[in-house]
Amino acid sequence: MTVTAPGNARTDAVFDAPTVADVFGITAARRAGDVALRTLGDATTLTWADYSWRVRRTAAGLAALGLGRGDSMACMLTNRPEFHVVDAAAMHLGAVSFSVYNLASPEQLGYVLSHAEARVVVTEQQFVDTLRASGAPVEHMIVVDDGGLDELDAIGDASFDLEAARRAVSPDDLVTLIYTSGTTGPPKGVELTHANVMATLRAMRACVPEPGPSVLSYLPAAHVVDRIVHHYGQMAFGSTITDCPDLAALPAHLADARPTMFVGVPRVWEKLEGGLQAAMAARPELAEGFEGGDPGVLAALRARVGLDRLANPLTGSAPTPLGVLEFFRKLGLTLREVWGMSETGASGLINPAGAERFGTVGKPMAGLEARLADDGELLVRGEALMRGYRRMPEKTAEAITADGWLKTGDIATVDEDGYYRIVDRKKELIISSAGKNMSPANIEGALKSSSPLIGQAACIGDGRPYNVALLVLDGEAAPAWASRHGLEWMDLVQLADHPYVRKAVGDAVAAANGRLSRVEQIKRWTLLPTEWLPGGDELTPTMKLRRGSIAEKYAAEIEALYAA
Repeated sequence: MTVTAPGNARTDAVFDAPTVADVFGITAARRAGDVALRTLGDATTLTWADYSWRVRRTAAGLAALGLGRGDSMACMLTNRPEFHVVDAAAMHLGAVSFSVYNLASPEQLGYVLSHAEARVVVTEQQFVDTLRASGAPVEHMIVVDDGGLDELDAIGDASFDLEAARRAVSPDDLVTLIYTSGTTGPPKGVELTHANVMATLRAMRACVPEPGPSVLSYLPAAHVVDRIVHHYGQMAFGSTITDCPDLAALPAHLADARPTMFVGVPRVWEKLEGGLQAAMAARPELAEGFEGGDPGVLAALRARVGLDRLANPLTGSAPTPLGVLEFFRKLGLTLREVWGMSETGASGLINPAGAERFGTVGKPMAGLEARLADDGELLVRGEALMRGYRRMPEKTAEAITADGWLKTGDIATVDEDGYYRIVDRKKELIISSAGKNMSPANIEGALKSSSPLIGQAACIGDGRPYNVALLVLDGEAAPAWASRHGLEWMDLVQLADHPYVRKAVGDAVAAANGRLSRVEQIKRWTLLPTEWLPGGDELTPTMKLRRGSIAEKYAAEIEALYAA
């Protein structure tokens, strides 16, 4: 069999296919001998032929359980090859496979699983107790690391016809649900059809024409980027996907996979920069070569963190600090800022390759229109937009106008060349007691980029006379800083109260204020003796601030800052 390079597939029938299931079939047939799925160090590898064979067996097993067209199946899994197999298997039955966040509480799981009407849950042993505590009325639970998939495969009809099942899937069938993070109430289930996802895949072909042979899956599959861009995108482009089951192990997986396309949220790029800065601090010759733009040193630094093959570095989900963008451009990697939503199926805006403008999210992807409402809210329209919110017609009507424009909730500006800049979420803008409008995200970005010590920042100031900030230390950078200053015996709680640390953080706040307008500046701040982790009271699983929860939890600290 002749195997073409992954990028060449963009000119053929893959992107004209009516469903994602058809895309899978085309790619699996074409690349039968190529590696499709792998784990760290090739501990597990599946070729496309292996992948397709396992999908057929698992689809037969799911069909034997009664899962069929329109039925829902939930996945509560870490990033592992079994996820791709069971998800693709359900897709071939016309079923709706979706993922839940692994850090979700039993109450949150109970709501989502019941709301989605999940009949089957595929999970791991570590999540079984939480799922049972949720009380969700699930008919079947399949535990992949306890022999569950083997048992499922064993009950399937050996003559199950995967091709016939694939042909029965319609472009209008739902392929997945993406549940929103729930920062402003109960999560909403974004319904995406095969046609929606195919529109996004065609948009990806136009703006990332050569994703290359290696992609790293490390974000939760409940996140629209991992599911659409990594999981379904890999089916279209034929890349090898390496699964990283734990965010803490991301550095090792980057070095192992050496991805050619990598989508990083700003915090990931900040962490990578911090690691390289630490390496240069320990070896002055590296710092000298970096500052001088020595090609050999820059190549060595990129290789050090597994970015030596990276051709498509993308960043999104929140504003990326300018200093981070400039650092990586100096390293030889120009990060392309992007914007998208679950409601847009990960389609959205992107900086054109070779014509990036830092601080903007670029221009609309192929197949998408964008404009600004009278109040500055970004509106988008196109085939990738969701069918609607599951079982919430009133919410759908609020979000999408009669002529098909999605109200994104983001305030934006657009320049004369058509580049959009996101100001902030419409509901999160700060309006001071003097009537001044400000973006807390921009202020928080300035604070975090002023020092690696600052892991998270929350700006408070709505209806107040001035802005204050709640700051927390970075769980990795702070101990490293402490070690260099002879304080390695201290934990984060002790460090937050140490005068050396507070002086360094105070200097960082002053530096940030120097880049902000007078009305935006932080007048008072406090360093909290804790760490904010994804999925906790302060951060969503996708690392967005839970502003309401923060304001409630730290009400006493906030009032003390104003009382002072």
